[in-house]
Amino acid sequence: MKKNVLITGTSTGVGYESALLFARNGFKVYASMRNLAKGEALQQQATTEGLDLTLIQLDVTNLDSIQTAVDTIMEADGRIDMLINNAGAGFGKTTEQASIEEIKWVTEVNYLGVVYCTRTVIPHMRKQRSGHIINITSVGGLVGQPFNELYCGAKFAVEGYTEGLASYVSDPFNIKFSIVEPGGISTEFMKSAIANTASAEGQLASGEYLPIFQQYMAGTQSRAGEGELQVYQTGEEVAQVILEVAQQEEPPLRVRTSAWAEALCHLKTASDPDGTKLVNQVKSSFL
Repeated sequence: MKKNVLITGTSTGVGYESALLFARNGFKVYASMRNLAKGEALQQQATTEGLDLTLIQLDVTNLDSIQTAVDTIMEADGRIDMLINNAGAGFGKTTEQASIEEIKWVTEVNYLGVVYCTRTVIPHMRKQRSGHIINITSVGGLVGQPFNELYCGAKFAVEGYTEGLASYVSDPFNIKFSIVEPGGISTEFMKSAIANTASAEGQLASGEYLPIFQQYMAGTQSRAGEGELQVYQTGEEVAQVILEVAQQEEPPLRVRTSAWAEALCHLKTASDPDGTKLVNQVKSSFL
């Protein structure tokens, strides 16, 4: 029987490429996005290739929207085999500079949206005694970075949330959990994140953070100029890693998607690269 997968944030970037790649590899894909008007390109490509892909409206910050999407899938298929929590948004401002509204927004989009979607899907996986939830975080979920502390904080939260679930849900209910941790990605997500960060410069013009910010932006632009294949991956490359994780019988808890990402996180991951030792230690310590 063909497995189905619900993927969030598929209008562009990694979500877009993942939706197509999973459909090409035999999955029934529910490609969700907040604004279905942005799904024309994805639908057209899926139709051209004759892929089993259905666009579905889902806003990860809206509980009713999530419930409606999940109910629609359950009515159609009676099960959900896989959830890929991909939706997210880049954000680069100092804690002092960010408004309370922005702090709430970056947390809800990047962390609470994952919790909301997982909370809605996991009862169905528990009842069917099978499932796989893959959360797309970032190297920023392991390594705090300048001017990205609010984004990194949200991604750190996803890492801890996923580890916690894996420690007690996986074994009794046969639900797998994985975290995919990309570095830089040359997609609309990255362009938007850099643009949003750059727009902060004017607001920092008279502040003590400005020289640090200018140094940070120069480094970002320098790394981009060195060649995307060295630092920045394409959405297709990251999607391929996600697919490989999805196809494993015993998937890793966590995986980085490039040599650059691996090197950046090495000091935190060297003793337990895929997170398996940590989960087993937590199980033995608490259960």
